[in-house]
Amino acid sequence: MEQLIKTTTAYKIFCGDIRGGKVSHAYMLRFEDAKNMRAVLKLFALEFFKTADGQPLGHRILSESYPDFKLYPQEGKKFNADAAAEIVEDSAMRPVEGAKKLFAISGFEQASALVQNKLLKTLEEPPEGVHFILGACSLAPVLDTVKSRVKILEIPPFSCGQILAALERKGKSPLNAAAAESANGILGVAENMVAGGWFQQLKDAAAEICGVSDAGEIGAIAAKYGDIKYKEELLAEMQRLYFTALTDGGGAAGKLSKPALVYALEKLNGAAAQLKLNAYFQALLYEFMLDVINFSRRTQ
Repeated sequence: MEQLIKTTTAYKIFCGDIRGGKVSHAYMLRFEDAKNMRAVLKLFALEFFKTADGQPLGHRILSESYPDFKLYPQEGKKFNADAAAEIVEDSAMRPVEGAKKLFAISGFEQASALVQNKLLKTLEEPPEGVHFILGACSLAPVLDTVKSRVKILEIPPFSCGQILAALERKGKSPLNAAAAESANGILGVAENMVAGGWFQQLKDAAAEICGVSDAGEIGAIAAKYGDIKYKEELLAEMQRLYFTALTDGGGAAGKLSKPALVYALEKLNGAAAQLKLNAYFQALLYEFMLDVINFSRRTQ
C-alpha cells in the first residue's frame, strides 16, 4: 500500500505542502478503500511529522501511541458526537511533546450531519499548531460547509496492473490476477478477495449466473445468490466473464453469441447502477438473467 500511495498526486501535493511550509489547517482525503484508510492516514501523518517507519517517532505514530497524533474513531467504531466533542476539547490544549498536533478521522463520510457540524468552527479556525486530515470514501455525504473549510485531496482507483503488483508484493497466489481485475481499482477489495475463501465462492456464483441457459433455473439461482454479501464484486466478476467470452471466447459465458454478450454487458451496467440505488438484489439478478436468455433466444 505504501508504495502505491507514494505514487499518487494527492500524496505528492501533501508532501509539497509540508516541505514548503504551506501546510493547510485541514485536509479532506477522498479514498475509496475503507479497509486501508487508517493505514493511509498514518502514512500522511508520518510525512506531517517528518518521520518514517523504523524511526522511534514513526513507530509511535504507526502504533497510535504518540500523544500529539490522534486517530479517530477506534478500530471498528463509527465517528460520533462524543468523539467530535473530545476533539474540540483536546484541540484547545497545547501539544504534549512537540509544537503541533494532528487529528485524523477515518470514515468521515459515515458521520451524521450533527456530528460534522460539531467540528465546523474548529475546522475553520483551529488553535495554532492544530491540523486535521479527514478521510472519506465518498465526498457525497460530507456537508458542503465542511468541504469548504478543507483542502481536498483525491486518490483515484488504481489500475489493474498496480493492484496486481501490490498483491504480488504481499505474496504469490493463483487468485491475484482475477482479484485485481475484479476489484474496481480498490486494493482492499482485492486483498479481501485473495484472503477469504469467499472469492472462490464469488467466482463460482458468477460462473453459474453467466452460464445459465434455462429460464426455469433462474428463480432458484437468483434466490441462491440474492443475499450474497459482496454484491458489487459479484457483478464485477460477471462483467469480467462476459468480457473474456467476448474477446477470447470460451469460459462460463462462452455459449452466448457476440450480440448476446454485448447485450449482457450493457444490461450489467444497468444492474450495477440499480444496485447503487438499493435495488432488491434477488429481483435484479432474476430480471438480468431472464433478459439475457430471452435476447439470446431471439437472436439465434
